[in-house]
Amino acid sequence: MSIQSQSPTLEMVAARAGVSRATVSRVVNASPKVTAEVAAIVHSAIAELNYVPNRAARSLASRKTQVIALVVPESTAKVFADPFFASVVQGVALHLAETDYTLNLLIASETKSDKTRRYLLGGNVDGALVVSHHSGDHSYTDLGQKLPIVFGGRPISRDSTLGHYVDVDNVSGARVATEHLIGRGCRSIATIAGPQDMPPGLDRLRGWRDAMASAGLDDSLVEYGDYSPDDGAAAMRRILARGVPIDGLFAFSDQLAAGAYAVIREAGLSIPGDIAVVGYDDDRYAATVSPTLTTVNQAPVEMGAKMAEIIVRLIDGEEVDRATIMPTRLVLRESA
Repeated sequence: MSIQSQSPTLEMVAARAGVSRATVSRVVNASPKVTAEVAAIVHSAIAELNYVPNRAARSLASRKTQVIALVVPESTAKVFADPFFASVVQGVALHLAETDYTLNLLIASETKSDKTRRYLLGGNVDGALVVSHHSGDHSYTDLGQKLPIVFGGRPISRDSTLGHYVDVDNVSGARVATEHLIGRGCRSIATIAGPQDMPPGLDRLRGWRDAMASAGLDDSLVEYGDYSPDDGAAAMRRILARGVPIDGLFAFSDQLAAGAYAVIREAGLSIPGDIAVVGYDDDRYAATVSPTLTTVNQAPVEMGAKMAEIIVRLIDGEEVDRATIMPTRLVLRESA
């Protein structure tokens, strides 16, 4: 059988390059023990024969799987309904597309966390990314001792030294959003806050309270929701039921703001005439609601890409700062 009529092998590449099989293996695995001249000859032979390295064999040799897991401890319904998750996945995938790594998405709340842990620690992946981590769930915060891991958002852990993370400055983002409402003359500002078992909810509430305190304004008009339009509508009804007239609203997500819009209109109030509204995320809800929503952009695609960059560097043994904090920016639209 001729070389052209069968898939090229490592031995064929070695014969074409005039080197040993071991030398070809070293070149394929980027070993520094091969001179640049010999590596160039081997790469030329690889190109001539159109040789594709056997990934399984490479994994056995390097003890790498070339797989990175993205773990989302949320329900399937929430993952596919929230644009934030799609944007983070997009950012991760775009970065990994330029590497040899493939991405496995694990929606961890659909299974017991110990099953996910066994998978992650069972030699199936080289590292893990965890997005949307709740304070009551300590399933993944200790994995940094055994596996390269990067969290999307600061993890609330019993041991705060474990794991790397990429986060945005949620305190600053919320403060800027609230200061914008204050700057346009709002004096009775309510907020629809997110869950307080996750850092974004805690940090955005802190930013809102900081801005309100600095302006000498009442910070008691707080209701809570879980970042969905339905929760935004329910929280807005509770705010209006207090009977305290408001002229500004800061919602911790654009989905919460979208839910509040309908209730504000039901009450016969206008946006921004009666109530100016600012959201958080700058997702598809912000651009499609009417009036369009002033919001805080937190660049989830860039966050995902940065998480992927860091996990690859950790797998390669590089030293990386534990915390990477990305900036936010206020996007002005019609609602405020």
